[in-house]
Amino acid sequence: MRFRFRCDIVQSFDLRKTLHDILVQLMTLSQSRDGRLIESSFLFHFSVPCYYFKGHWKKSGVSLPEAYALPCFDQLDQSSKDGKKPWAEVRLAWNAEGFILNLSVTGKQQDPWCRDSRIEDSDGIALWFNTRSSSPIHRASRFCHEFRFLPLGEGTQMKQPIARQCEIKRAKENAKVASGFPPQVRSQSQSEGYALQAFIPGKGISGFDPDEHPHIGFHFVVSDQERGIHAMTLGDAFPTDADPSLWSTLELVDS
Repeated sequence: MRFRFRCDIVQSFDLRKTLHDILVQLMTLSQSRDGRLIESSFLFHFSVPCYYFKGHWKKSGVSLPEAYALPCFDQLDQSSKDGKKPWAEVRLAWNAEGFILNLSVTGKQQDPWCRDSRIEDSDGIALWFNTRSSSPIHRASRFCHEFRFLPLGEGTQMKQPIARQCEIKRAKENAKVASGFPPQVRSQSQSEGYALQAFIPGKGISGFDPDEHPHIGFHFVVSDQERGIHAMTLGDAFPTDADPSLWSTLELVDS
């Protein structure tokens, strides 16, 4: 059984504490990675708002305000008293032109490890969208998309960021790659990490129609060989890279 949880206000500490209290009432299993049979976030199907952005993507990128930050539910098994700030933050906005993404990674002592030839093993972020999420499916359809963005890895010196649409594992039918509307990305190195900004054109997403289909299946995973995995819900112990039924729901909010 999975419970549905709709998140209207994104306040990471309060939200984590609220859900932690709910879990205490629902289950008495011993601690996870330290013994819990399943990850706590597996018990829920989360629905979160994705807010409308009035601006437009620029070649220099777009910086989204904090209000566009997405919650990260893979921390439910952590104590709400530890006070640790996540090492990655993901912000996402939408408009008729598509989606704008901001990623910030902090607390690093090493440069990101990125290889164009090994994009799935590289540091960066992967996002999955399902523009027809009304019925749960376990294998991706042509309305399901996977995009990966890396802060480095392209160019003669491998210093340029990478934006790529990838095929989803075990898909019944992969989405067509819209060659005329490729995803775009820019990145900036910081003292202990990096900042990445990206744009996914709506014309490059099969079935993207916010008026008719404002609820979209969605999942993200930030990977870093130094820091680990930062996922929206379930980590790499579950086949979130292949099974859309494990993704959450984005509600495209127009105000």
